[in-house]
Amino acid sequence: MIWVLSLSLITILSVIAGLRKRKPLYFLVPVASLFTFMLVKVIMVPLPFVDTVRFIFQLRG
Repeated sequence: MIWVLSLSLITILSVIAGLRKRKPLYFLVPVASLFTFMLVKVIMVPLPFVDTVRFIFQLRG
């Protein structure tokens, strides 16, 4: 739950900063933080990294 709150806070703050300073770089911060969070969660899986990524992309819903 703390991850959701922290990523929400990062998103809100970067959108406010992007609107005030009119710099599009601030709008990439939430995307980068979500990508980093996802990468960390994949790395935490006890399988080798390549096998984990292969497993994720083989899932069909």
